[in-house]
Amino acid sequence: MKTHGNFILSCVFIFLLVLSSCSNSPKLNPLAPENKILAFGDSITAGTGANPGQDYPSVLESLIERKIINAGLRGETTAEGVRRLPEWIDRHRPALLLLCEGGNDLLQKLPSEEIESNLERMVEIAKEKKIQVVLIAVPKPGLILLPEPLYRRIAKKHSIPCEEKTLSRILSSPLFKVDPIHPNEKGYRTLAEALAILLKKRGGI
Repeated sequence: MKTHGNFILSCVFIFLLVLSSCSNSPKLNPLAPENKILAFGDSITAGTGANPGQDYPSVLESLIERKIINAGLRGETTAEGVRRLPEWIDRHRPALLLLCEGGNDLLQKLPSEEIESNLERMVEIAKEKKIQVVLIAVPKPGLILLPEPLYRRIAKKHSIPCEEKTLSRILSSPLFKVDPIHPNEKGYRTLAEALAILLKKRGGI
């Protein structure tokens, strides 16, 4: 009986902990209908493997009815992204940055400290311009695809939302990918739907 009671207390504690972590999740300021969103990243943002209009930014645009600029560039590393981002921000003046980068760094086995530093710098560049940021975690290459932990650390440090698990799940299933590192159209739609849910939960939409 005592063991059963301890089990119930443990379950209650875990439940309260989950509620607490959810209540402390970073929020977003609401986006006005005229606000623009900048989707910035590498080939996953560009939509490699999908037909035109089926990349995740295009699908997300139709779901949330906000203008999304696709600034994806195939093969880009985070170091290159740091150099490229300011021009896109100055050109389009977005209210929100969707940042999905780091996959090429991980494939090239670049130091995680370098990847983390570059991603942080991109977050800082956006925040210096009063632009909100949502981070999209990329999985670490391996037999079992799991989100690279550095994305969670960055999100926690800078108090920004992070879509942490969806891309790892997409690239773990042959039903959702066109090759080992790129989603297919179904995969891109799944990512867009997950981001739409996140934006609504965090108050952005």
